[in-house]
Amino acid sequence: MYEYVGAIHIHSTYSDGTGEIPDIARAASEVGLDFIMLSDHNSLKAKKDGWEGWRDDVMVLIGYEINDRADRNHYLAFGLDTTVGVRITAQEYVRRVKERGGVGFLAHPDEKRSSMPEHPPYPWLAWDSEDFDGIEIWNHMSEWMEGLTEENKIQRFLHPLKSITAPPVETLQRWDALNRTRRVTAIGGVDAHAHKSDVLGFFEVEVFPYKVMFRSIHTHVLLEEPLHRGEAEHFEADKWRLYHALRDGRSFVANCYHADPKGFEFFATSGRRKHLPGSLIEFPGKEAVKLTAKTPFRADLRLIWNGNVVLETASRELSYKVLTPGAYRVEAWLDGKGWIYSNHIRIGDAGGAC
Repeated sequence: MYEYVGAIHIHSTYSDGTGEIPDIARAASEVGLDFIMLSDHNSLKAKKDGWEGWRDDVMVLIGYEINDRADRNHYLAFGLDTTVGVRITAQEYVRRVKERGGVGFLAHPDEKRSSMPEHPPYPWLAWDSEDFDGIEIWNHMSEWMEGLTEENKIQRFLHPLKSITAPPVETLQRWDALNRTRRVTAIGGVDAHAHKSDVLGFFEVEVFPYKVMFRSIHTHVLLEEPLHRGEAEHFEADKWRLYHALRDGRSFVANCYHADPKGFEFFATSGRRKHLPGSLIEFPGKEAVKLTAKTPFRADLRLIWNGNVVLETASRELSYKVLTPGAYRVEAWLDGKGWIYSNHIRIGDAGGAC
C-alpha cells in the first residue's frame, strides 16, 4: 500500500479564512503534506475558479462545509461540482450529497466550546440521518477552544499545538456505536482559518498560521497504486481513488506533532488473507482471525472492541486472536496524549453489510 498524508477541513478567503489558496498549498508543501482538502462555507466557487489540482506538489481538493438554517449540523462534502441547495434540513443535504455521488463527513459533531461568545459551538444534532460516510472524530480548533480559559489563554495562543490531547470521548463512543451497525469512517480535521486576533492585548497576530496547523492532526490514506504526482491528466482518477479510500476506511487519523506516525499498520489476517481497516470479515469463518497493529515507535497501544478496551500494551506491536465478533480498532498514545486512531475492522455480527 502507498501511504499519503493530508490535512482536511481548511478555510480560505473564499469564506472566513485569511489565506489565498496558492499560499495555503505552499504552506502544505513546506511541511511535507501530499494533499489538502478545502471546505469553505456553503460555496464551491474556489473549485469553479479552477483552484483544484496539483499545486506546489500538493493535491488540492475542494469541497465545502454545509450547515442548516440555525448554523448547526456542519457537514464536509467532497466530490461535487455544484452545491446541493440551501434552506434545507441536514438530513436532506446529507442525502443529496450521497445521491450525487459525493463523500461526506460530520464536522466537529460534539462541539461544546464556550470561551468566546462570538464563536459559539456548532454541534451535530441530526443523528437520525444514516447517509453520511464518516465523522470528523478530532478537530484541532474545537479542542483548542474548548480548553481555553483566562488563565491559560496566553500559553495556548503562543503554543497552539501543545494543548491538543485527544478526540472527545463522546465522539469516540458515538463512532464505536455507529460501527456496530454499519461502516462509518473517521477523519481528522484542522479547521484552519489562520485567524488574526488582538486577544493578547498588545497587537494583532496571526494566531494559527496554516503552516502551524498543518503540523497537527493529519489523515493518512492508504492506496493500492501510487498517485500520479503533478500529472494533470490523471488528477480526476487519483482524486476519486483518494475519496473512495476515505469513504472505505483505508486510512487513519494521527497527531503528527507528537511523533511521525508514518508506517503505522492495523490489519486482520485469516489464513493467507490480509484485511485492512474498513473491512467486514465473516465470523466464525473457516480460518481463525488475528488482529495485528504496528507502530514506528513504542507507544501505549490499546485495542478497542465495541467501544471497550480489551487489550493494552506498551510496545511497538500488538496482536490479538479474535474470539468475539464486533467492531475493532486501535489507539496509540504517547506520554498521555492521543497519537494514532485507526478505522475499524468489523468482524461478524458487528452489524450489517458495509
